[in-house]
Amino acid sequence: MLGDKGYDSNPNRDELRKRRILPVISRKGAPNIKGMGKLRYVVEQTFALLHQFKRLAVRWERRTELHDAFVSLACSLICWRRLNKPDS
Repeated sequence: MLGDKGYDSNPNRDELRKRRILPVISRKGAPNIKGMGKLRYVVEQTFALLHQFKRLAVRWERRTELHDAFVSLACSLICWRRLNKPDS
């Protein structure tokens, strides 16, 4: 998991390791991890695309299954729009 310095804590790292997830988190006071900015851009861009859908920007659903279904639908629509976009 990629995380910025806001997630730098031993409890966070321990929980990720317990779930067998490799934490890649910058330490506070240390220089930034090289290349993380490019990966971070992809994540932030994805959130921006998903938040175009009001139902995802403000979570109305209490049930996780419904929210997951709407995320899947939004991802499908985003991909479909990109694939059907006329070439410039």
